[in-house]
Amino acid sequence: MLTSKQRSYLRGIASQYETIFQIGKGGISENLMQQVQDALKKRELIKLRVLDNSMLTSREAADQLAEVTKSDVVQVIGSKFVLFKRNPQEPVIDLKAAR
Repeated sequence: MLTSKQRSYLRGIASQYETIFQIGKGGISENLMQQVQDALKKRELIKLRVLDNSMLTSREAADQLAEVTKSDVVQVIGSKFVLFKRNPQEPVIDLKAAR
């Protein structure tokens, strides 16, 4: 669980990130879940986008992917959302800087 300061810190970092995954009319597939899991393991923080033709809202997609990948939803704005999951073996982002 992230504190509000950690969430704010991660939002600032994510604002510089590019969207790396898009969720379209196919919804959330097994392949997408695996790719998101792999990206979270490598990067810890990723930005995703829900296309207009998707049957899911960005909040629904964020919550579903966060549940499957055991990650935290950092923010949901419009059609984009950001997920974070700490990599215990090789941390990339230092959350201690959020204090």
